[in-house]
Amino acid sequence: MENGETEVWLDFAKDCNYLPGEVYKQIYSLNEEVAKLLHHMINNPNKYL
Repeated sequence: MENGETEVWLDFAKDCNYLPGEVYKQIYSLNEEVAKLLHHMINNPNKYL
C-alpha cells in the first residue's frame, strides 16, 4: 500500500512540474524495483526470517 502511495506522489510531483521528466522516470523505476522486492518478500517470508 505504501509503495502505491509513493507512485501517486511521484505522479503528482511530475504533473505539477516539481520533477523533471527524466528524474521522474529514474525515481519511478527505482520505486518499481522496491515494489518487486516487497512482493517477493511478502510471497516468500521464510527466506527473510
